[in-house]
This record gives sequence, structure tokens and C-alpha cells, in this order.
Amino acid sequence: MPAETADDLQVWIDQDLCTGDGLCAQYAPEVFELDIDGLAYVKNATGDLLQDPGVRAGVPRRLLLEVIDSAKECPGDCIHVVRQADGAPVAGPDAPD
Repeated sequence: MPAETADDLQVWIDQDLCTGDGLCAQYAPEVFELDIDGLAYVKNATGDLLQDPGVRAGVPRRLLLEVIDSAKECPGDCIHVVRQADGAPVAGPDAPD
């Protein structure tokens, strides 16, 4: 695992629930981006937009709080932060309170 990844955490967005508000892209523009369709997507470490449904991107260590805040504040409850090892939810609609 690269040292810049936060404890094997990954993030993905359920575009079916995305409202296109763009809060995530404001919190962490290196991780999230609104595409031409008005929906948010995750980006990989090289900045490529990942548009396949359910595709996950690593969470950069320096942006951990921003990514978690994005999941908590998302009006569509569509951002999922999970542990890579077991898929356990860390933040987002499926995470424990």
C-alpha cells in the first residue's frame, strides 16, 4: 500500500442517489469531481475520473477528514467510505453512528 493512502480506506459514490450539489468536490477536489452529467464521481491517484458504477478510489491520508466530512454532509447520502480489507463502512449512509 502506498504510504499516502489512509489505512486502506476507499471511497465510492452511488450516482443513482447523487443530487449533484457538489459539496464533495468543494471539500476534496482531488478525490471528487462533477462530470458533464452533473453527478459526482471519484478520481484515482492520478486524477482520472472513475465512472464505472461502484468503482472505488483510495482515500489520500492528507484528505481523510475532508472525505469523511463529504460523506457526512452529502445531501444525497451517496458517498461511501469503506475499509478495503473487509468493506466495512467507515462513513456514509451505511456507517454506524
